Amino acid sequence: MKVLLVNGSPHKEGCTYTALAEIAKTLEKHNIDSEIFWISNRPLGGCIACGACRTKGACTFDDAVNVFREKASSADGFIFGSPVHYASISGNLAGFMDRLFYSSPKSLFRLKPAAAVLSARRAGTTASFDQLNKYFSISEMPIISSRYWNMVHGSTAEDVTKDAEGLWTMRVLAENMAYHLKCKEAAAKAGIQLPEQETPVFTNFVR
Repeated sequence: MKVLLVNGSPHKEGCTYTALAEIAKTLEKHNIDSEIFWISNRPLGGCIACGACRTKGACTFDDAVNVFREKASSADGFIFGSPVHYASISGNLAGFMDRLFYSSPKSLFRLKPAAAVLSARRAGTTASFDQLNKYFSISEMPIISSRYWNMVHGSTAEDVTKDAEGLWTMRVLAENMAYHLKCKEAAAKAGIQLPEQETPVFTNFVR
């Protein structure tokens, strides 16, 4: 089993990375592989609704989004981490998420567990937490929770290492992710089938 952890910060090894690294250490205790994927600090534009991904099978902008999509096909779970910028996720991660989820087939994420992790100096974490969780809930991804909202606080990576409650929250999140993945594996071995899918129905509000 493998969990992909996305670092949506412009800093490769800053506060967000420190939170994700704490999760990775706990997953390792359960013999679950993990990889921290940094989206980089290069500008990542948002989706331009060109529709090219519907025919090309990839986003028209060939950058970190397409690299991650390739990795995601073999992953069993996901954790997306971001710093808080003006009470929302980082601009780069917002563009990354929009393009990733729009350009990917639903099967890439359906019923794979996911979680959001936020880092902030002080506030804005719960609004950003809600923002990330919407990507998961629209994609039929079970959302893994912890014993508190998944956040750490600090202005530097060193600050985060002193946030004892925040790091505890990360470890509980990792334990819950490991438990869910093991339950899913046990269910598959027991022959329990995934839920049936109905033909999609789309209703416009304006006719």
